[in-house]
Amino acid sequence: MRKLITKISLAIAGFSGVLMAQQDPQFTQFMHNKLLYNPGYAGTRGNICGVLHFRKQWTSFPGSPQSIALTADMRIPDMPLGVGINFMQDAIGPMKTVFLRIPVAFNMGLAGGTLGIGLDVGMVQKQINEAWLPPDVGMVDPRIPGSGDWGNNPDLNKLTFDVGFGAFFRKHNEFYVGLSSTHLPAQTLKGGNDIQYKMTRHYYLMAGYYIKPDPRNWIIPNIMVRSDVNATVIDANVTYMWDQKFIAGVTYRHTDAVAPMIGWQHATPTGVVIKGVYSFDKTLSNIKGYSSGSHEITLGVCYTLKQKKMASYGDDRFLK
Repeated sequence: MRKLITKISLAIAGFSGVLMAQQDPQFTQFMHNKLLYNPGYAGTRGNICGVLHFRKQWTSFPGSPQSIALTADMRIPDMPLGVGINFMQDAIGPMKTVFLRIPVAFNMGLAGGTLGIGLDVGMVQKQINEAWLPPDVGMVDPRIPGSGDWGNNPDLNKLTFDVGFGAFFRKHNEFYVGLSSTHLPAQTLKGGNDIQYKMTRHYYLMAGYYIKPDPRNWIIPNIMVRSDVNATVIDANVTYMWDQKFIAGVTYRHTDAVAPMIGWQHATPTGVVIKGVYSFDKTLSNIKGYSSGSHEITLGVCYTLKQKKMASYGDDRFLK
């Protein structure tokens, strides 16, 4: 089991001589935190909002992936600018990655909706500790960091800058679409003994449409396409919302998992909206015999600001 998780984690790491895979953390509830993937989203609601994500993947694996993300954004008063913060920590086996970025977006009215065009600038840190087990005990590869009783390899702890770009368009209560990219510099982090960690550009396309049979019942199809050119993952989701309170839905990730979700949203008289959603990924891939599934929790809070004649920017519904 430990050998298997080590092989998976080394593939995800992107080291020279190892199969490349997507490096950004994966969240099933992508539709509840669009700022996580697209800096152009910052400020487009016109409210002050924050979202906390926690994901525990493949729970029966020792050293299985665990991801935490915290985002927040707001519109600068009397200015067409949105700002925010984007923090993520992703751990798998002996590896840990930390992302910290500041998104800034220019918001403009367009075709009855709001278009946000933004950049996020920050840092990314990659760490490999010593507590890893090589896939083949007794073999030492100087290109893979870590150390142990079987031999010695240098650790990796590198910090570098990071830049992303995104464009996001939303039309109030009708639809949204966004296109973005992370890790634009596509740097190679170099350590001792020719260790190399290759950062790859990631591309994201997200979209959603609001179907409203009546004011109390909403059906919202959502889709997310993630790609680093080497690998592409498609998530398709359908969310049902009753009376702006009860939330239920299901996400399907092609050949990988199906994830039902359930949640609740509450609006206070003071204009604060609080939301909580839980989802469970049932594994469909070849590791389904080993994995007990994945758990994910989203907690969010949003304060609705009173806009001054800026109806095209304002949006008092937190779920979107």
